Amino acid sequence: MLTNALASPPVALALFGALAMGLYWAGGRLAPRGQDSPGKHAPYACGENLTHSEARISYRRFFRLALMFVVVHMGTLVIAMLPGGITGRLLATGYLAGVAVCVDILVAREGGQA
Repeated sequence: MLTNALASPPVALALFGALAMGLYWAGGRLAPRGQDSPGKHAPYACGENLTHSEARISYRRFFRLALMFVVVHMGTLVIAMLPGGITGRLLATGYLAGVAVCVDILVAREGGQA
């Protein structure tokens, strides 16, 4: 009875969450304190000091890439769940064609607009 209660997902989540918070707190108490330096929070990339205008990140490309990965992974999931046989193969071929068109559109827009 106690083993079943401890193995239930809500109880396990609460226990591991409490363990993680305890380890995080203990690590924060034991970690050495660093000294602040003037450039600590300045943007820096690949050996170059960037101005604040150069450090702005464009999320358009990131979200386009993320959407492409979602389309490909969902396509893989759907194809993996299709039944076997000739109908499954035909459905998979059609679905792969649709996924290919979506990926082509996402990649083609990459070159024209950044």
